[in-house]
Amino acid sequence: MSDGFLNMLGLCKRANRLNAGHDSSFDSISKNKAKLCLITKDASDRLKKEFERTISFDKRDIPLIVLDYTMDQIYSAIGTKAVVITVNDEGFAKRLKGLLEIREEEDV
Repeated sequence: MSDGFLNMLGLCKRANRLNAGHDSSFDSISKNKAKLCLITKDASDRLKKEFERTISFDKRDIPLIVLDYTMDQIYSAIGTKAVVITVNDEGFAKRLKGLLEIREEEDV
């Protein structure tokens, strides 16, 4: 089964518009480059809370979405093992959010 979200995430990686991994994503958020923060479902609760606090600091307007994908599924899409990803392009961020909404509607 082809997954449009994972395909778009791979395209975003090839366009060099995302950061994958804790330190890289944290840096992207701190420098206000991030437009979207994605966390895999198998990430620890501690990591999720850490990024929620980081995003809420200084009232940054960055959506944080906990995905219904595992780290291994993300790895197959972008070639990097990571449980947290930031998207640094507004167009890619909007498209990825839209694809997640479509996926949720299909699951209902």
